[in-house]
Amino acid sequence: MRDKEYLQPWEPTGRGSWGARNHASNWPALWSRLKTEARRGSMIPLVIEVDGAFTGQLTIGNIVRGPLRSAWIGYWVAKDLSGQGVATAALALGLDHCFGPVGLHRVEATVRPENHASRAVLYNVGFREEGLLRNYLDVDGAWRDHLLVGMTTEDVAETVVRRLVREGRVTLL
Repeated sequence: MRDKEYLQPWEPTGRGSWGARNHASNWPALWSRLKTEARRGSMIPLVIEVDGAFTGQLTIGNIVRGPLRSAWIGYWVAKDLSGQGVATAALALGLDHCFGPVGLHRVEATVRPENHASRAVLYNVGFREEGLLRNYLDVDGAWRDHLLVGMTTEDVAETVVRRLVREGRVTLL
């Protein structure tokens, strides 16, 4: 709730006001839906914590098995930790989980072209731009273009985390 001004421009439009959609009373139902999708194997909802405090969320969704073996990944981090490498570290850990234990071949994400901070996070971990999705998603009350970025196992010679640590982009404690 405290990061409404920071997050709302990037979040999909939902029913009702920001306050109503993000009120604590809605979390039990959301958590139940996330657990159901996780049990089905189609989603992996994760919490981002820093020093034991909840600071964001990373979600791996639309997990498809068979010959495609793909998913999308999305994330958000609290405003007070923006620019500190938290999103980059969380995304790298999530990708290593996707390409390791989950056994995926491809992971993709979408980002609004004007979201420079999120684009930097995606490119820092190794995503490549694959195209522009016109009027792709209703965000903050209007249909918005998004860039599609992707990564496959062939793009990852070592784990994403190891590469970022070696390059000095992420420090793990």
